[in-house]
Amino acid sequence: MQAENVDIVIQGGGPVGLACSTWCLQKFPEAKIALLDRNPIDDVGLAAADTRGVALSHGSKLLLDTINAWPTECANIHRVHVSQVGRFGRALMTREELKQEALGHIIRYRDIHLTLRRALRAIQTQSPNFIWRHINANADAHQIQAKCIVHAEGGLFKTQDWVETGRDYEQSALVGLVEVENAVPHQAWERFTSEGPLAVLPSHYGPNILNLVWCGSPVSSKARLALSDVDFLQSLQTEFGSRIGQFLKIQDRRLYELGLNYRKEITQGNEVWIGNAAQTLHPVAGQGLNLGLRDAYLLSEKLSTLFSKSEDQKSTAAIEVTLQDYALSRKADRTATIGLTDFMARIFTSNLLPVVIGRGFALSALQWLPPIKTALARQMMFGRR
Repeated sequence: MQAENVDIVIQGGGPVGLACSTWCLQKFPEAKIALLDRNPIDDVGLAAADTRGVALSHGSKLLLDTINAWPTECANIHRVHVSQVGRFGRALMTREELKQEALGHIIRYRDIHLTLRRALRAIQTQSPNFIWRHINANADAHQIQAKCIVHAEGGLFKTQDWVETGRDYEQSALVGLVEVENAVPHQAWERFTSEGPLAVLPSHYGPNILNLVWCGSPVSSKARLALSDVDFLQSLQTEFGSRIGQFLKIQDRRLYELGLNYRKEITQGNEVWIGNAAQTLHPVAGQGLNLGLRDAYLLSEKLSTLFSKSEDQKSTAAIEVTLQDYALSRKADRTATIGLTDFMARIFTSNLLPVVIGRGFALSALQWLPPIKTALARQMMFGRR
């Protein structure tokens, strides 16, 4: 079989790879792009796929709105309450303080995935040079030759085929859907326990059915997974408290191992890594997919500008310079987001008394020093610019 020649190949048909493809084609419909996707051609197999709630910032919503890729079903966050179990210090962030429509949104992973696939199909009709190749694990992807290779196939921590720099937090996240007695509409709760963060987040299933993310040691998390529903709810009630009344039901419990894995260099020659292929983060601040979407958006700007030029301006050297420029432009945002997430994941699991006291003062400072709280919230919503 004769190899197909394209300008850009994007390896990975998850949300970040789909978004990058769509933004590239939106900016330059004539782009010669190939997307290599391990998912099936139709959406039937994905309709019942991963239903866990994923946090998307309002900044991500604004980006996805540009390609009509915002899911119709989502739960908006208007307030975030942050506290630590059994210790002083709390902070409350509101959309009114930041003069934003919302602080963030909770969406099922599968809904993001499906909406982006539909957005790409819509723009694909105007892009005659676009190739969407569905491949299986044994397929030969080398039949496509590209001037630029974008790696967007990341995976979850400990399932990745690359490890460069980072740490194993020795934590697992137990996720599920929990029904509560008296939820506050559009409010997210983040409680820091002795083992890690415990988050209760809105969902689109209804005002009293919330997304649960409970981080703890692998041993504790496995033990909680094995508990009966009654015992699990009692344990959750003890740890979280009574701020939203009684926890009534729990369903769809699953475990995910947590860690940090990131590349120091995200470009090499004509290759570039984005999303989870570039960095895999702890979910404590809900920043992983948001950072990946910002990667995809800026890379699409750089690549569409380059490949819309004449052939003699698309040399190997020009591609490498463009990717190096991209890496430089992403450095501040990546460094700040990775650093903040790593700091929060580690500092809020320490039980050393000086650290515990410092956490309380830090949360109190957030509450009483609005400029600090605003700066932190804007970093989480829009990244470092």
